Amino acid sequence: MKYEVRLASPSSGEQIRVIELERDAESWLVTLDGRPVAIDAVEIAPNILSILLEGHSFEINVTPSPNGKLKLQTGSWEFAAEVIDPRAWSGRRHSNVEAEGRQQIVAPMPGKVVRLLVKAGDHVEAGQGLLVVEAMKMQNEIRSPKSGTVERILAKEGQPVNAGEVLCVVA
Repeated sequence: MKYEVRLASPSSGEQIRVIELERDAESWLVTLDGRPVAIDAVEIAPNILSILLEGHSFEINVTPSPNGKLKLQTGSWEFAAEVIDPRAWSGRRHSNVEAEGRQQIVAPMPGKVVRLLVKAGDHVEAGQGLLVVEAMKMQNEIRSPKSGTVERILAKEGQPVNAGEVLCVVA
Protein backbone atom coordinates (compact mmCIF):
# COMPACT_ATOMS: atom_id res chain seq x y z
CA MET A 1 0.00 0.00 0.00
CA LYS A 2 1.25 3.44 -0.90
CA TYR A 3 0.45 6.59 1.09
CA GLU A 4 1.20 10.26 0.54
CA VAL A 5 1.61 11.94 3.91
CA ARG A 6 1.79 15.68 4.53
CA LEU A 7 4.04 16.49 7.52
CA ALA A 8 4.21 19.94 9.04
CA SER A 9 6.33 21.28 11.88
CA PRO A 10 7.26 24.79 13.06
CA SER A 11 10.96 24.08 12.54
CA SER A 12 10.95 22.36 9.13
CA GLY A 13 7.78 23.69 7.51
CA GLU A 14 5.61 21.43 5.38
CA GLN A 15 6.74 18.47 3.32
CA ILE A 16 5.05 15.61 1.48
CA ARG A 17 6.51 12.13 1.94
CA VAL A 18 5.59 8.96 0.06
CA ILE A 19 5.47 5.87 2.25
CA GLU A 20 5.01 2.40 0.79
CA LEU A 21 4.20 -0.56 3.06
CA GLU A 22 4.49 -4.16 1.95
CA ARG A 23 3.94 -7.21 4.14
CA ASP A 24 6.72 -9.81 4.20
CA ALA A 25 6.54 -13.19 5.97
CA GLU A 26 6.79 -11.77 9.53
CA SER A 27 7.62 -8.10 9.06
CA TRP A 28 6.90 -5.00 7.02
CA LEU A 29 9.01 -3.76 4.13
CA VAL A 30 8.94 0.04 4.20
CA THR A 31 10.00 2.41 1.45
CA LEU A 32 10.23 6.13 2.22
CA ASP A 33 10.40 8.43 -0.81
CA GLY A 34 11.59 5.50 -2.94
CA ARG A 35 14.33 4.45 -0.48
CA PRO A 36 14.04 1.24 1.58
CA VAL A 37 14.25 1.88 5.33
CA ALA A 38 14.77 -0.49 8.25
CA ILE A 39 11.87 0.03 10.64
CA ASP A 40 10.14 -1.83 13.45
CA ALA A 41 7.08 -0.41 15.19
CA VAL A 42 5.08 -1.59 18.20
CA GLU A 43 2.08 0.05 19.88
CA ILE A 44 3.12 -0.04 23.55
CA ALA A 45 -0.03 1.69 24.83
CA PRO A 46 -3.05 3.29 23.21
CA ASN A 47 -1.74 6.05 20.91
CA ILE A 48 1.91 5.48 21.93
CA LEU A 49 4.27 3.84 19.45
CA SER A 50 7.79 2.57 19.99
CA ILE A 51 9.64 2.83 16.67
CA LEU A 52 13.09 1.59 15.77
CA LEU A 53 14.08 3.49 12.61
CA GLU A 54 17.41 2.57 11.06
CA GLY A 55 18.90 1.81 14.46
CA HIS A 56 17.44 4.86 16.24
CA SER A 57 14.71 4.41 18.85
CA PHE A 58 11.74 6.79 19.15
CA GLU A 59 8.68 6.84 21.39
CA ILE A 60 5.92 8.67 19.56
CA ASN A 61 2.73 10.00 21.14
CA VAL A 62 -0.10 10.15 18.61
CA THR A 63 -3.01 12.53 19.21
CA PRO A 64 -5.86 12.19 16.69
CA SER A 65 -8.07 15.14 15.81
CA PRO A 66 -11.60 15.13 14.38
CA ASN A 67 -10.40 16.61 11.07
CA GLY A 68 -8.38 13.45 10.29
CA LYS A 69 -4.98 14.95 11.11
CA LEU A 70 -2.63 13.46 13.67
CA LYS A 71 -0.34 15.27 16.09
CA LEU A 72 2.91 13.31 16.47
CA GLN A 73 5.24 14.14 19.35
CA THR A 74 8.60 12.61 20.18
CA GLY A 75 10.89 14.30 22.66
CA SER A 76 10.86 18.03 21.87
CA TRP A 77 9.80 17.48 18.23
CA GLU A 78 6.19 17.89 17.21
CA PHE A 79 4.61 17.28 13.80
CA ALA A 80 1.16 17.42 12.27
CA ALA A 81 0.55 14.53 9.86
CA GLU A 82 -2.21 14.00 7.33
CA VAL A 83 -2.70 11.22 4.81
CA ILE A 84 -3.47 13.02 1.56
CA ASP A 85 -5.60 10.25 0.04
CA PRO A 86 -8.23 9.55 2.73
CA ARG A 87 -9.45 6.40 0.90
CA ALA A 88 -6.10 4.77 1.68
CA TRP A 89 -6.63 5.43 5.39
CA SER A 90 -10.33 4.59 5.66
CA GLY A 91 -9.81 1.27 7.44
CA ARG A 92 -8.48 2.92 10.57
CA ARG A 93 -10.45 5.08 12.95
CA HIS A 94 -8.43 7.76 14.74
CA SER A 95 -11.07 9.72 16.57
CA ASN A 96 -13.19 9.36 19.63
CA VAL A 97 -16.31 10.00 17.55
CA GLU A 98 -18.61 6.97 17.61
CA ALA A 99 -19.28 5.37 14.23
CA GLU A 100 -22.83 5.23 12.88
CA GLY A 101 -24.70 2.51 10.99
CA ARG A 102 -23.64 -1.10 10.42
CA GLN A 103 -19.87 -1.47 10.88
CA GLN A 104 -17.71 -4.23 9.47
CA ILE A 105 -14.81 -4.89 11.81
CA VAL A 106 -11.70 -5.83 9.82
CA ALA A 107 -8.31 -7.28 10.70
CA PRO A 108 -5.77 -4.41 10.84
CA MET A 109 -2.94 -6.74 9.74
CA PRO A 110 -2.36 -10.42 8.97
CA GLY A 111 -2.42 -12.65 12.02
CA LYS A 112 -4.41 -15.27 13.90
CA VAL A 113 -7.61 -14.93 15.93
CA VAL A 114 -6.67 -16.16 19.41
CA ARG A 115 -9.80 -15.26 21.39
CA LEU A 116 -13.40 -14.24 20.79
CA LEU A 117 -14.66 -11.88 23.50
CA VAL A 118 -18.31 -11.66 22.34
CA LYS A 119 -20.84 -13.78 20.46
CA ALA A 120 -23.53 -12.96 17.91
CA GLY A 121 -26.46 -11.19 19.57
CA ASP A 122 -24.38 -9.60 22.38
CA HIS A 123 -24.87 -5.90 23.08
CA VAL A 124 -21.56 -3.99 23.04
CA GLU A 125 -20.49 -0.46 23.91
CA ALA A 126 -18.20 1.72 21.80
CA GLY A 127 -14.59 0.78 22.59
CA GLN A 128 -15.49 -2.64 24.03
CA GLY A 129 -13.22 -5.51 22.99
CA LEU A 130 -14.68 -7.88 20.39
CA LEU A 131 -11.81 -10.29 19.70
CA VAL A 132 -8.06 -10.66 19.99
CA VAL A 133 -5.79 -11.05 16.97
CA GLU A 134 -2.16 -12.10 17.38
CA ALA A 135 0.18 -10.49 14.85
CA MET A 136 3.96 -10.25 14.91
CA LYS A 137 4.03 -12.00 18.32
CA MET A 138 1.77 -9.35 19.88
CA GLN A 139 -1.87 -9.70 20.86
CA ASN A 140 -4.14 -6.88 19.66
CA GLU A 141 -7.62 -6.42 21.04
CA ILE A 142 -9.99 -5.34 18.26
CA ARG A 143 -12.61 -2.98 19.71
CA SER A 144 -16.08 -1.96 18.63
CA PRO A 145 -16.26 1.44 16.90
CA LYS A 146 -19.86 1.91 18.11
CA SER A 147 -22.45 0.84 20.64
CA GLY A 148 -24.81 -1.74 19.22
CA THR A 149 -25.43 -5.44 18.74
CA VAL A 150 -22.97 -7.98 17.36
CA GLU A 151 -24.80 -9.05 14.22
CA ARG A 152 -22.36 -11.70 12.96
CA ILE A 153 -18.98 -13.15 13.84
CA LEU A 154 -17.13 -14.36 10.76
CA ALA A 155 -13.94 -15.54 12.49
CA LYS A 156 -13.19 -18.51 14.72
CA GLU A 157 -10.54 -18.94 17.40
CA GLY A 158 -7.32 -20.24 15.84
CA GLN A 159 -8.26 -18.98 12.37
CA PRO A 160 -5.55 -17.17 10.36
CA VAL A 161 -6.73 -13.82 8.92
CA ASN A 162 -5.46 -11.41 6.27
CA ALA A 163 -5.28 -7.63 6.61
CA GLY A 164 -8.65 -6.11 5.74
CA GLU A 165 -10.56 -9.38 6.22
CA VAL A 166 -13.97 -8.86 7.84
CA LEU A 167 -13.99 -10.43 11.33
CA CYS A 168 -17.43 -9.41 12.59
CA VAL A 169 -20.29 -6.98 12.04
CA VAL A 170 -21.76 -4.61 14.65
CA ALA A 171 -25.14 -3.02 13.88
